[in-house]
Amino acid sequence: MTRFDEVRAAFWGEDPYGDPPPLTDAAVRDAERRLGVRLPASLLALLRDRNGGVVADAWDAYPTDAPTSWSDDHVPFEALLGIGEEGGDRLSLLDSPYLTEEWGLPSPLVLLSGGAHGWIALDHRTCGADGEPSVAWFDPGDGAELPLAGDFRTFVEGLTASASFPDGQD
Repeated sequence: MTRFDEVRAAFWGEDPYGDPPPLTDAAVRDAERRLGVRLPASLLALLRDRNGGVVADAWDAYPTDAPTSWSDDHVPFEALLGIGEEGGDRLSLLDSPYLTEEWGLPSPLVLLSGGAHGWIALDHRTCGADGEPSVAWFDPGDGAELPLAGDFRTFVEGLTASASFPDGQD
């Protein structure tokens, strides 16, 4: 079993809001059309297991080599946005264009997780619409960007528990 498959098998945590509707092929096609990018197969694999929600505690952080406004050594990854209705009850990947404009983030990004303290996103600026995007941390407060992983699968394979970091941020 690959590291990605190990993380995938235990990726999702208990979601107080319940399970979102399952992801359909039509929803994926619509999302890619509306976002103007191809979504990574590894992201879609996780979203086919559960279409967004709370991430298990074992995978709720990503280590960093540089400090951020969040922590000296990691960024949070407490939830993964699914593909739902833009402007619906839950944030969705489809809200990315609005949110990137609202927070003054570069484009084209597909926001995966975050909020006012910072966002983790697929960064399509270098690879283009059909390429494999990198994953990066964006801090709207100070305009900082920090590359995290060369692709989404590598990002998932690098996830760990926030409790494993000495600063206690979670």
